[in-house]
Amino acid sequence: MTSSPIPPCPSCPPHAAGGHGCAVYPSSVTDAEWATLEPLLPAPGSTAGRGGRPEKHCRRLIVDAILYIVRGGIAWRQLPMEFPPAGTVYAVFARWSHSGAWQRIVDALRDRLRVRDGRDRCPTAAIIDSQTVPAADTVPQSSRGWDGGKRTNGVKRHVAVDVNGLLLAVVVTAASIQDRDAAHRLLTALRGRFSTIRLVWADGGYPGRLPVWAKEVLALPMQIIKRIPGATGFHVRPRVWVVERSFAWINKHRRCVRDYETRPDHHEAMVHIATIATMTRRLART
Repeated sequence: MTSSPIPPCPSCPPHAAGGHGCAVYPSSVTDAEWATLEPLLPAPGSTAGRGGRPEKHCRRLIVDAILYIVRGGIAWRQLPMEFPPAGTVYAVFARWSHSGAWQRIVDALRDRLRVRDGRDRCPTAAIIDSQTVPAADTVPQSSRGWDGGKRTNGVKRHVAVDVNGLLLAVVVTAASIQDRDAAHRLLTALRGRFSTIRLVWADGGYPGRLPVWAKEVLALPMQIIKRIPGATGFHVRPRVWVVERSFAWINKHRRCVRDYETRPDHHEAMVHIATIATMTRRLART
């Protein structure tokens, strides 16, 4: 059984002329999504004749390859042959991760979605929560741990979202770190990036001195939303369901269901990319 020919990509004439166009997979960006995403990408290193030789591979093809990894959950070396070499794709992913490019793209897309929904660009409230995911054997012992409550050996990602469920900040720690301890890092990052936030909602996993510390040190009042007394089983809690839905959006991308990254900041980048894919599709539909 032979595979169907790959349609040419209008955004990369060199590849189209050579018969090597952008692949079309469910994870590949459409023309409308690429029009939204392309202006937000970091400038090439060879801009204005500085920073080395021109980029060899089409940027759209590079982005499609990264999205293919995140959505499909495969290893870097198992990229299909129509994509650029796996080493090149990983190098671009790592370079943009270290420069904070993924976080900046998330911020830009979130601002556009908030304005489109009739909200102010700067959020004034946030919801925080954590999620434990198992770790693969590629994750070193230094960045993994045992979560006794979830009975899982892996990592824990702590996220803050706005009232629409859009990502504001993410911190990845070993699963053995308590929520209230990791929340110090998460809230510090949240306050450092958003001076307009005046209220943070959290579930019953953040008790003790954390709310006092957040209010006195960071000027971030916290409201703890506890379970309904006497309730059994699952029930929807106000505000907390928003961040739970955000975790469901992230887990649609298989690379985020299990931790394969050797560095916590690369896992954070995977969460950013999953969020970028979700928000780009939402903007492209309108």
